[in-house]
Amino acid sequence: MKKTCCIIIIFTILSINIFAQSVYPGQHRGKLKKETIVPLRAQSFDLQDVRLLPSRFRNNMALDSAWMVSLDVNRLLHGFRTNAGVFSGREGGYMTVKKLGGWESLDCELRGHTTGHLLSAYGLMYAATGSNIFKLKGDSLVNGLAEVQDVLRNGYLSAFPEELINRTIRGESVWAPWYTLHKLLAGLIDQYLYANNGQALSASVKMADWAYNKLNSLDEDARRRMIRNEFGGINESFYNLHSVTGNERHLWLSRFFYHNEVIDPLKEHRNDFGTKHANTFIPKVIAEARNHESSGDEASRRSVDFFMQTMLDDHTFAPGCVSDKEHFFDPKEFSRHISGYTGETCCTYNMLKLSRHIFCLSANASVADYYERALYNHILGQQDPETGMTSYFLPLLSGAHKVYSTPENSFWCCVGSGFESHAKYGEAIYYHNNDELFVNLFIPSELTWREKNAKIRMETEFPEDEFVKITVSTKKPETFMLHLRYPAWASDVEVKINGKKTKIKQMPSSFIDIERTWKTGDVIEVRYPMHLYLIKAKDNQSIASVMYGPLTLAGAMGTEGMRPPAPFSNPLLYNDYYTYDYNIPSGMNDSLPIDENKIAEYIKPLAGESLTFETT
Repeated sequence: MKKTCCIIIIFTILSINIFAQSVYPGQHRGKLKKETIVPLRAQSFDLQDVRLLPSRFRNNMALDSAWMVSLDVNRLLHGFRTNAGVFSGREGGYMTVKKLGGWESLDCELRGHTTGHLLSAYGLMYAATGSNIFKLKGDSLVNGLAEVQDVLRNGYLSAFPEELINRTIRGESVWAPWYTLHKLLAGLIDQYLYANNGQALSASVKMADWAYNKLNSLDEDARRRMIRNEFGGINESFYNLHSVTGNERHLWLSRFFYHNEVIDPLKEHRNDFGTKHANTFIPKVIAEARNHESSGDEASRRSVDFFMQTMLDDHTFAPGCVSDKEHFFDPKEFSRHISGYTGETCCTYNMLKLSRHIFCLSANASVADYYERALYNHILGQQDPETGMTSYFLPLLSGAHKVYSTPENSFWCCVGSGFESHAKYGEAIYYHNNDELFVNLFIPSELTWREKNAKIRMETEFPEDEFVKITVSTKKPETFMLHLRYPAWASDVEVKINGKKTKIKQMPSSFIDIERTWKTGDVIEVRYPMHLYLIKAKDNQSIASVMYGPLTLAGAMGTEGMRPPAPFSNPLLYNDYYTYDYNIPSGMNDSLPIDENKIAEYIKPLAGESLTFETT
């Protein structure tokens, strides 16, 4: 019997022509006094060991780097210098320093968070490219911050007064001061880990000394009252600092920020997240992953795995995003939350960080599948490919569009995490473990595997076409197992080694295992057939996204109703990204009668255009 239904297509506005880092297992050898102690299924390569080849990913990285370099260090330091009383300028300095706007305004309680993100991003970009300009920018920021910290004398470092911390300790209204300090502390640690800046490590330790002296006398009621205020992933950063220093005070600080109300229910496998703020929640789970890696705490491991599986099963939209207007919601009402404000980008940024920790522990192919989908559809698609500006949300409402930031007057949290995201595309393509190499993503790149004296070069036009070519170079023959990801969306994958077809026994959402002694000139050719399929809303089978391989297709719905400065944010309006009027034309058609078993008869590729389809 022919099965036909009316599908309301939720088109993601994905432009395809096509938050501080974590300490991932396997990285930063020689810089950690406390290594991961738990068994690992896979380990990360250092970012400096992977170089991107020409692709949309490298294009995004280039646009990101141009914006990062254009931001003047004195402007980024101005709030810090003003707070410390070391800036002197006529008429408020307007003749010497042009002020940054948006969330970096001098009266915004989150001011300074972008500088923290950029410390991380400059370090990441230096590691990813080797270009000295990013080392110099990071060094200049660290030097300026160290001067401010010396003036403040007690180790405190921020662009806002310490009184904001006092307010959150008293339980008074204030906008997330520990969140901002997390970005700054994490950025300093990243400057040490990725850019070898010893002065940044010294500043990090001084910040931790201040925090310990500030907090160690608080009673339990005061602690719980304080951490009700959003604190980002500062406990993760203290775990990371403890890994570097071995200082037990840093471990104490990481556990001081344990949020009982969030993590205890996860340990009891309770999956009702209510309407909690998603980007406040996810970094606390990342901290639990770090706790497990550094201490072996199995309760932390189980809570992390439970959270991730719950997100994959119940809370993930087709492009990989997980929130509506920044919050979780009842998955039984999933389709009600397909809106113009789905998919806060910082949430996906943090979900990818969490995914990396889980993959190192388990080498679970379904986690790698999620990573790919979220990376291509949300992170890669966050950036405007013409200007390099970034979006806060990934609207899924039919007829909506992304609202992009402005170069000097936005600086939202998602701008900050975006600086990092587009600098670190190389970090999750490959993993290794002794005599094993995992190829998780199909991004043109070259890997230097130092332990094997080998180079792995991946050339592909994926997802524009289905073919991936991997070439091996070694100083001498090396025996290792190659794990090629068999994506959940693929079928009938074909693999050839040096032109000879290999029998594939594995199924989708697994790894194709090839063990042999590899030598220079060995070539692996893989074909990953892509096809159209639907991902349906969990509560309403008539609502779906159209997928092609890992990609969520975006509908070209026209520009009627878009008014300047659309698609860019209007700096003259208060938080317009959060209250945006998309002016969607009334009567716009977003439905398609379709036989879901014969999608290719209703949606056909457009001749001569890659990744472009038209409906019948």
